[in-house]
Amino acid sequence: MPKPDVRLSLKNYDDIFSTQEEREAKKAAEGVETVQQVKLSELVPFKNHTFKVRDDEDMEKTVESIEEFGVINPVIVRPVESGGYEIVSGHRRCHAAELAGLKTVPAIVRDLDDDAATILMVDSNLQRETILPSERAWAFKMKYDAIKHQGNRKDLTSSQVGMKLQTLDLLGEDIGESRNQIHRYIRLTNLIPELLEMVDNRQLAFNPAVELSYIPQYQQERFLEAMDYAQSTPSLSQAQRIKKLSQDGKCTLEAMCAVMDEEKKPEQDHITIKHDVLRKYFPKDYTPRQMEAQILKLLDQWQKKKELCR
Repeated sequence: MPKPDVRLSLKNYDDIFSTQEEREAKKAAEGVETVQQVKLSELVPFKNHTFKVRDDEDMEKTVESIEEFGVINPVIVRPVESGGYEIVSGHRRCHAAELAGLKTVPAIVRDLDDDAATILMVDSNLQRETILPSERAWAFKMKYDAIKHQGNRKDLTSSQVGMKLQTLDLLGEDIGESRNQIHRYIRLTNLIPELLEMVDNRQLAFNPAVELSYIPQYQQERFLEAMDYAQSTPSLSQAQRIKKLSQDGKCTLEAMCAVMDEEKKPEQDHITIKHDVLRKYFPKDYTPRQMEAQILKLLDQWQKKKELCR
């Protein structure tokens, strides 16, 4: 009777007799990233972190998930010269872990320079579902400055990356926005905090806010008084006129109040439904005209049904 083919897989001598710390150090030396437990007390937020960590409903759900399953996705940190680590990606997870009563979190430690850390921090946070305009504005500016700085450095092999394209074009391709839209968002960082908060709260519309970003901050502060006087926020045309007054050296409080005191032109109400939202309800071969006809037909049927129910 033949003997069964028994093959034993023996571990390397170093794997058997080395400590966990030594094995981790070996992997790090070989460039292999490892996950390690880092004390929350050793972590500090990223410098000038633009994304707010809010104790909202989503945070409550994250805390509940961590209490049940722990922190599944490791955070990314970088060493700090004075000791400890700076969080690059995972601020919300770290906060939720602290609320859940954890003392440590799984983390990947990377040696990143300021530019690389900034780009990673921005990219990881832009994946969030809800981002305030101010958060997006400062994130775009931070990444813009980092990419621009990388391109100006002579010690980087990637410095040639671009210099075939403008920094805004590079950023636009990376994020999936037009260069003009990115530029408009970056303009918002020139607003005083009070006006930028109004944009976040949807009290001040995006396009008028962009126009106001071109006037000096001391005039923006006076403009707050003009809005208070008129008890309204500016339309796009009013904001453009305020900007022109500033360019002409005529932007006094009285002039701004006069513009804001004018009756706004009535804006026609309209509803816009994006094409990709409608497309899922129609066959692929339907043209926009066919889609419109079908929508109107369904609305007519709905109207007739309402009249019968009266």
